[in-house]
Formats: sequence, C-alpha cells, structure tokens
Amino acid sequence: MQIGYICTNYNNSHFTVNAVRSLVASAAGNHELRIVIVDNLSSPEHRHTLAKLGQEFSYVDVLFNDENVGYFSGLNCGIRHMRQHHPEIMHFVIGNNDLLFPIDFCSKFEKHLSLLATYPVISPDIVTLDGEHQNPHVIKSISRTREIIYDLYYSNYFLAQAIIWAARFSHPLTDRKDERQHQTAQSIYQGHGSCYLIGPKFFDLFEELWAPTFLMGEEYFLSKQLSDRGMRTYYTPSISLTHCCHGSLCSVPNKKLWEFARQAHREYRKYVKVFG
Repeated sequence: MQIGYICTNYNNSHFTVNAVRSLVASAAGNHELRIVIVDNLSSPEHRHTLAKLGQEFSYVDVLFNDENVGYFSGLNCGIRHMRQHHPEIMHFVIGNNDLLFPIDFCSKFEKHLSLLATYPVISPDIVTLDGEHQNPHVIKSISRTREIIYDLYYSNYFLAQAIIWAARFSHPLTDRKDERQHQTAQSIYQGHGSCYLIGPKFFDLFEELWAPTFLMGEEYFLSKQLSDRGMRTYYTPSISLTHCCHGSLCSVPNKKLWEFARQAHREYRKYVKVFG
C-alpha cells in the first residue's frame, strides 16, 4: 500500500521527528511512504532539525513556508505538493505533527481502503497520553445551550477563563457524551481535527481542504465542506493512534490561542446560528 502523511510544524520539530519515526516503523518495509512536512516559519533550529530529517529519509519532503499560513492552509500546501509530485499516492493521513502511530497502523489502514471508496474522510480512534478518547468528536449536533456558552466564552478572554474554571468542577455533568461511544463505528458529524484519513473519494469531490480560518474550528469547516456535497465523516475504532495532546500548540501563548479560536468562532457563526 502507498500511504502519504502530511503534517504541519511550528517550533516543535521533536514531535514531527517522533511522528515520522513511528510511521516509518509501522510501514516496516511492507508499505510505501511519502511524507510531506509543512513548516510554518519555525525558528532556525527547528528548521535545521526538519532538514536533517529530510536528509535521513529520502521519501520525506520538507516545505519551508515564508510565512505562517495556519493549520488547514498549511496542510493544503502539503496536499498540493503531494498531488503534483507524487500523483500515484491516493490515500493520506493528514493532521498534526504530535501524533504517534502504533506498529500496526499501516496494516489496519490498508484493511479500510474499501471504506475510503465510500466515505471521503475517516476519523480514527485518537487517544491522548492520559488515555482519553477524542473521537467521535461530535456524532450528531451541538446543543443550543452549549452554543450559547460558546458565544459567552468568545465574548471576553477573562470570562473564558472563568468558564474553563467552572467546567473543571462541572465536568462530570456538562461534558459531552459523544466520545464515550469510541467503541462504536458509525457515521458522524465531526471528527477530531488532529488527524483524518482521506482517499480517492475526497479527491473526486474536492481539490483540497476548505480553510477559511487560520487556526481552530477545522472540525466544523470540514464537516460543512462534506455536508454541502451530501457526505459525512466515518468514525472507526479499528484504526487507533496516540495524540500528544496540545503538543502542536505548546509554543503558542494561551491568550493568542483564544484569539485564534475567537476568530474561527466568528466565521463559524456565519453558518451556524443559535436562534433562527
């Protein structure tokens, strides 16, 4: 099987190195890999690490952007490069660089090729280092009450901090229950944005990912891109991987992340209304 892996990197190249090495181990000579790393203007030392990684593995291409274009836009840079230079690759893993692939990942991916002939996007079972399952992210919809809380959260940074504080104590009561169905394969509304598997069906419909924002909210924008063409994401627990949660964002200050998320939320509100 031929597998392409596309990820973005920003000042955390050690995660990228670990992700690539774990995927290479999973391929183990039985699968052909092509890897594209899109660096979003990291510091020189991180770029140097990526350059060395590209020299070590002949099938790793590193794209050094002249500006930080964001997450999905960065992935699109990699998709365009892969489609132009390696058109034989039809099945992709796209997402974060802070992923660790188990030794059987590529073999299990291969067993799901028929599913990718039906669904444009597969969401795998994504498990954090402390054992939390992040998929299925949203199975059907988000409640109106939660949507109102989102509006409050993005109205003011300090109010957002208060909501986070309150959520820690109310977590058992207020946490969404979707992820508890992580053992059930099913069609879902949104898959977690850290990793997606895409195949020929996706490229029959689209050239690349819809990327209206710099960062955050990607789960919704992909779900809308699919639903506009009458399609949905499929979640399967049979393909699993580890997410070193927030590793891809560890170098970004919290308030800056909130500002990125608020910008994404404003774009999201153009399409999803709380009332009306």
